[in-house]
Amino acid sequence: MSVTAAQGFRAAGIAAGIKKSGRADLALVVNDGPRAEAAGVFTRNKVKAAPVLWSQQVLTTGSLRAVVLNSGGANACTGAEGFQVAHATAEQVAEVVGCGAIDVAVCSTGLIGEQLPRETVLAGVRSAAAELASGPEAGSAVAAAIMTTDTVPKESAVTDPAGWTVGGTTKGAGMISPSMATMLSVLTTDAVLDRATLDAALREAVRYSFDRLDVDGSMSTNDTVLVLASGASGVEADPAVFTAALTRVCRDLAEQMQADAEGVTKRITVRVTGAASEDDAVTVARTIARDSLVKTAMFGSDPNWGRVAASAGYADAEIDPERLDVTINGVLLCKGAVVAGDRADCDLSGKDVLIEVELGLSGGADGHTAEIRTTDLSHAYVEENSAYSS
Repeated sequence: MSVTAAQGFRAAGIAAGIKKSGRADLALVVNDGPRAEAAGVFTRNKVKAAPVLWSQQVLTTGSLRAVVLNSGGANACTGAEGFQVAHATAEQVAEVVGCGAIDVAVCSTGLIGEQLPRETVLAGVRSAAAELASGPEAGSAVAAAIMTTDTVPKESAVTDPAGWTVGGTTKGAGMISPSMATMLSVLTTDAVLDRATLDAALREAVRYSFDRLDVDGSMSTNDTVLVLASGASGVEADPAVFTAALTRVCRDLAEQMQADAEGVTKRITVRVTGAASEDDAVTVARTIARDSLVKTAMFGSDPNWGRVAASAGYADAEIDPERLDVTINGVLLCKGAVVAGDRADCDLSGKDVLIEVELGLSGGADGHTAEIRTTDLSHAYVEENSAYSS
């Protein structure tokens, strides 16, 4: 189950006619309460889509009753008309759900620069409202309706022994460089939480999940992650336990995005240890994960540790080459920036690759570590993205 796993939520996903293919392209998630706490995080791209600008405004209240999402058009770089469409969409949802437009978040994904068909979207909202349901099929319909280049829907849920649940769905396969990615994610919970706790939990969860996924270093205009809390379980969640559960769901969704990334043939984890700080560990890991030569080497199943060492060396972080070690899939290939092992011993025939980089600048309890998940750079990725708008 997905966004409907938690009590107090109904959802629907339909084909509204936005996509020429006729596939599902509009989804609606409604929080029936009794509470309506909400929090969100958005792209750090300075070019923000109209739905992002709208949703950032409404979330200043810390409350949401509904989220409407569409695929088939990003509604980004569409000027005043695009913002009016986002506003009108929220007003239509408010009318059919019975709340104010200020209680409705709007999310869009798809090609940048084209106007959404306003009347088609508004009619789709009315149709989706008529199909709202609370069962697992409804949650799965949402996951399917927000897909663009995704090949499979992505859902996750966790139930705590205390009696509350966290569920969620996401979409995203390319243009992924969180904060957050070309991704939309809606998370729901029936735990009783105050707004400050919910916001802090979401930011912590995103930090260790979506923000640690970097498929291609390209940041979208539409990134949105929302969490809605209905309080329908009647159980007050311990903040630390809730944060851990939310992080678990977000990490699961991020791993599903990695596995379904555009053109993926290798699922790569870059793990940096012994950094001078956690920020340095993240910076080095992300730099390696984004390096085109590293990614193409992994595509070719070539354990080219020199490319890893070189990319670590140009990261904006503290590095001592004489302490730099590189291990790939368990084989130490480089120690102190000098060859240490036989590449022939490194097996990259499988889909999963672990690149470990020890910086040797901290250790023991003071050691700083970070992981970034990424994918290889394949022929299929280039082919898919070279023809995306045509």
